Amino acid sequence: MPHLGGKVLRKLRPLEIEAWHTALRSRVAARTIGHAHRLLGKALRDAAKNDIVSRIVTKEHPAPKVDDGDKVIVQDIASLVDKLRGWRLGEVAMTALFTGLRLGEVLALRWNRVDLDGKMIQVREALEQTKLFGVRFKPPKSKAGRRDVTLPDILVDALREHHKAVLELRMQLGAGRLPDDALLFANIVGKPLSPTAVSTAWADFAESIGIPAVTFHALRHTHASQLIDAGVDIVTISKRLGHAKPDITLRVYAHLFRNDDSKAAAAINAAFR
Repeated sequence: MPHLGGKVLRKLRPLEIEAWHTALRSRVAARTIGHAHRLLGKALRDAAKNDIVSRIVTKEHPAPKVDDGDKVIVQDIASLVDKLRGWRLGEVAMTALFTGLRLGEVLALRWNRVDLDGKMIQVREALEQTKLFGVRFKPPKSKAGRRDVTLPDILVDALREHHKAVLELRMQLGAGRLPDDALLFANIVGKPLSPTAVSTAWADFAESIGIPAVTFHALRHTHASQLIDAGVDIVTISKRLGHAKPDITLRVYAHLFRNDDSKAAAAINAAFR
């Protein structure tokens, strides 16, 4: 309801699916239409298994293609970092901004996987929030998600300060030593933070500093854009982001690469100079 709820399933036709898509386009994004389309497709497949329908019209008329376009990224990183220093979850955001880790990966980091002297962190698990099981740990998104990520000095310094603050708070609470496997970012009793709560807090913070369009995940996109703009090779970027293959990185961030091929011409000129 209200678009297809009154239709008789057996009489549902591809043109009606197209009309549904068209009605939705004025209100929601193509990605959201795709989610709805897949849900309808699952319902129809279940109906076909039970001989309620004989055809699955969602197969005959696909969902609209998603045009990623230019992803929203942070334009003034220095200004953002200054503002993050005074925010209660500033170190969480800085970790995402300067490593490219996903939110779930950031929230699953443990101190025994962080080598501040060696300027390296090990990504070995991620945190997810589910309706059935609540907040729980899981393996990284893919085999490539198990990776070691080097840290820039600005993040090393921020995490040192964060570690110091955590230890001081534990002393004030009489909580004793920090366990080796303690989470970098946890609540007052050491339990993991809720990804949903962090996302919501970020949205409020981003709006308060005038960048409401920048989601938490956009920090990951911003990190990728920094690497691309610096001329880092695509294989290195892919490994750092935890993508299974470099072509995934190219597909996701193709719009961030230079639109002209002047570098190619310059390289040929240099070769024959």
